[in-house]
Amino acid sequence: MFELLEYTLEHQLPNFNECWWDHWIMDVLICNGLGIWCGMKTVEYLKMKPYHWRGLWHIPTYRGKMRRMVAQFTPYNWTSFDWKPTLSLKRWLAVLGIITMWLLAELNTFYLKTILWIPPPNLLNWARLAMYVPASAVAFRETFQFLDDPTCKKFGQQAWILAAIVITELLIVMKFDLNLLLLPFPEHIWQCWVAAFVGIASWTVWRFFIR
Repeated sequence: MFELLEYTLEHQLPNFNECWWDHWIMDVLICNGLGIWCGMKTVEYLKMKPYHWRGLWHIPTYRGKMRRMVAQFTPYNWTSFDWKPTLSLKRWLAVLGIITMWLLAELNTFYLKTILWIPPPNLLNWARLAMYVPASAVAFRETFQFLDDPTCKKFGQQAWILAAIVITELLIVMKFDLNLLLLPFPEHIWQCWVAAFVGIASWTVWRFFIR
């Protein structure tokens, strides 16, 4: 999905102008594809991994004590969530919102670097990423807890905070270079996006109101 946004915003962000093999081989197949595969295997391993929590001094061997100390930084238990995007209209809209917020967070990275003249190796970029990774994990956990658990009546605090950070970054981009965001899209680009939005809206009506 993000590769489509790169094609869409090439006229605004010059570093999105990449050759085809960079888009589809390096980014989609190697970086994204391999990352998704590794992530799925990690989730499968953690979901099936047995957790044995014993006191450190009850473990007889030094090797066992070292493994227990390392395990201190792993989850106490593992809870599985399923996207199930078409389960209900509420869940479908929630999944679309999750995807939109995450793509917006990724786009903010490039717009902030461009507008604020932050070079890619700058420590601020790495600090922002280091903040986003654990915060987004908790936010996703709270979001799916809200969607799946009927006893959960409130949206999690971390999810609200992360959404506020993403929106604040967007407001910073708009404040310092609104003209960049208002550069007109090429005709074939906006036509494709209009067709995509009409298709999604039509499918939503058919799936949840007609079918």
